[in-house]
Amino acid sequence: MPKSDTATIPEGVPTIRVVAMPTDTNPAGDVFGGWIISQMDLAAGTTAAFRANGRAATVAINGLVFLEPVAVGDEVSIYTEITREGRTSMTIHVQTWRRARHTHLTSKVTEGDFTFVALDANRRPRALPEIKPGDAPVNPQI
Repeated sequence: MPKSDTATIPEGVPTIRVVAMPTDTNPAGDVFGGWIISQMDLAAGTTAAFRANGRAATVAINGLVFLEPVAVGDEVSIYTEITREGRTSMTIHVQTWRRARHTHLTSKVTEGDFTFVALDANRRPRALPEIKPGDAPVNPQI
């Protein structure tokens, strides 16, 4: 695994991996923070829907701090892990990492906690399904 200049990359495969493009930039030329947050929400939503075995909605984002900018052409990898479960909700810790194009140097861009609620067909909260022995992991390794 390539070395990181700020921390240790999470084990396993990222939930989402994407390349930042020129249309994703702010007026200063850096990748817009809102784009990064939307990618994080997509990754957390994927994990939440898989765990909920259906629809889930974002209800809160906490502790988000940007550590460094992302440049056009950087590969952005987003890792997710469920850190807490309630009856209808779950908290998913999300880390975003960048790899500068044409290098192996990686660094953490941001991290935060996303809270989701499982929803029924009427968009009302519903209980998370029970995890049974032998069920596939929430973040399967591809």
